[in-house]
Amino acid sequence: MRPRQRCAIIGNVTSSIAAEFRRYKSLGEAAIAQVNEADLAKVAGEDNSIAVIVWHIGGNLRSRFTDFLTTDGEKPWRNRDEEFEARVVTREELLAKWESGWQALFGALDSLTDADLDREVTIRGRPLAVSDALLRSLAHTSYHVGQIVFVAKSLNGTGWQTLSIPKGASAAYNQNPGREAPEHHAAMLESRKSK
Repeated sequence: MRPRQRCAIIGNVTSSIAAEFRRYKSLGEAAIAQVNEADLAKVAGEDNSIAVIVWHIGGNLRSRFTDFLTTDGEKPWRNRDEEFEARVVTREELLAKWESGWQALFGALDSLTDADLDREVTIRGRPLAVSDALLRSLAHTSYHVGQIVFVAKSLNGTGWQTLSIPKGASAAYNQNPGREAPEHHAAMLESRKSK
């Protein structure tokens, strides 16, 4: 394969990573929207509450992506252990904490190009390629968004509205798999919030 063809197939890697982050942001928000405010501090079993998980995601993203290319991703002002303390917060407080992390992330991503992927950043004194730091953060964030979805679904019970393909609907979905592209899936989840 010639180099030009390879670039056409791969596309813009940073845009793809940003689209996946947007998908997971939308998934988290769609799950949180299905939970009563009073239940945001409830846990499923021995796990963390949605409030605790959101506090951790917000703190992690804000720390990692504030001055992403120029400072260590573990900021001296971050208190990771405090993120895991039980808390009761309003939906407004929860979403403000959530947004603070995502704003830092998308601000950093908006300034990156694929040429930056081989640059080096530092997290906890350990050097990483930008590409590795982004993939590590995407995996970490999607892991915790999955926890939010699990807790929200557990708390909601039979009132849960699925955020992906409903049980028994795979064949119908496969006829028109519109949610495969992250931007389409995120848009579908966003449109639910406005209803």
